[in-house]
Amino acid sequence: MIVKDIMSKKVYTVGIDMDVHKLAEEFIARNISGAPVVDADGRLLGLVLEEGILFQDKNVHLPTILNLSLGFVTLGLKQFEQEMKKITAGTVKDIMSEHPVTISSAMTIEAVATKMIETQVYYFPVVEDGRLIGVLTKRDIVRAIAEGRDHS
Repeated sequence: MIVKDIMSKKVYTVGIDMDVHKLAEEFIARNISGAPVVDADGRLLGLVLEEGILFQDKNVHLPTILNLSLGFVTLGLKQFEQEMKKITAGTVKDIMSEHPVTISSAMTIEAVATKMIETQVYYFPVVEDGRLIGVLTKRDIVRAIAEGRDHS
């Protein structure tokens, strides 16, 4: 079985300017954990996941700022800046992953499952010619197993 057989083809996508609070409401209303970020032509710009929204609920207080400022030496200035940007994010652009791991519709489910385990990523945009054609999540694989589809 290949990705195209079980991927979700009707995908909720978002634009880079969507408000993070609106995004959170949409995730809850649609019972989803992520959304591809696309431009007007359907080209994949990035990926936004629930984990990015969690930064919005952090209470930033002086000891945290101090710990973070001391930590930038270990983390590196760029990573420190990215973390601070997420904490103060207002739009999808601020919290999205700009270079998500993507897969092809022709990949086998076994190859994707292996990739999930190796990368600890469970949400993959399916892209062809730079355009989003679907997504595959661990839920899609579990659903295929529950429906008794042969996954060999």
